[in-house]
Amino acid sequence: MTESRTLSIALDRAREPLATHGRFAYRPITDTDAFRWPGGAGLAVYLGFNLEHFAFGEGLGAALGPVSPQPDVLNHSWREYGNRVGAWRCIELFERLEMPVGTLINTALYDHCPELVAACVARGDELIGHGHSNAHRQSDLDESGERELLLHCRERIAQASGVAPLGWLSPWISESYLTPDLLAETGYGYTLNWCHDDRPVRMATRGAPLWSIPYPQELNDLPMMVGRQMDGKAFADMIVDQFDEMLDQANRSSAPQALVMGIALHPYLVGQPYRLRHLRRALQHIAAARANGDVWMTTPGAIARFMDEVERNSATPQSTP
Repeated sequence: MTESRTLSIALDRAREPLATHGRFAYRPITDTDAFRWPGGAGLAVYLGFNLEHFAFGEGLGAALGPVSPQPDVLNHSWREYGNRVGAWRCIELFERLEMPVGTLINTALYDHCPELVAACVARGDELIGHGHSNAHRQSDLDESGERELLLHCRERIAQASGVAPLGWLSPWISESYLTPDLLAETGYGYTLNWCHDDRPVRMATRGAPLWSIPYPQELNDLPMMVGRQMDGKAFADMIVDQFDEMLDQANRSSAPQALVMGIALHPYLVGQPYRLRHLRRALQHIAAARANGDVWMTTPGAIARFMDEVERNSATPQSTP
């Protein structure tokens, strides 16, 4: 192919729109909403508490040190600390501060440590589907396999804990091109996979409606502590700074907004005693502000149900592709 022909093809492609997911239209944050959260709050805050189980001797998993040939005892046992110790310390903290929690669970926990899931149910926490095990990516499945996984998790949680999950977070945030469609078709009402906005966004699917509820990849202990090697003190400062800034943005007199702030937590990380002390400080800061009525401390499911009500009342029409 000649150089001129190559240049011509490149120019033709440059004139074409880029490929898009087609799930929602662009909307700038400056396009404000007319509604507020319950009680007139401008900021909804939720805790996304990730309870996960990893197969021994196979599959994926976060690593504390260099990954070793299987069985990788160091990294497997470090993650298991979360289920045996860290999660219980975190639950104690949530209880003391009277904070609701959106608990993301692998259904393998029902076989491994059902007591832990039962403790969350006893608190009244929302259970959110998070795959069967975090040792495997959802995106590796074909359409029928992915549908089977979504149905299995929904049915297992409903059977074991009495309430079918409304929401979903894929293991490792792994999606296929059909995941939003399959979520809507298997009875889920929202996804946490997308981190593109500070507000809920209605996603287009080939069937039932589906909300995208903001889930953080910055205010998330896993990428911050494992990926960026941030310590517990710095992560707690990050939570406080994010909260204070978002609360200010939500309550600006010129353009008040209803925003969502999620905090993603993994107990094998923040449940380590020296990090738990800093997490307690950050959550106490939020709890003190909650007393003023400016903050709705909630769960992702409650946000999705509220948005359903907003949509029914046509208070804030949602754009579609």
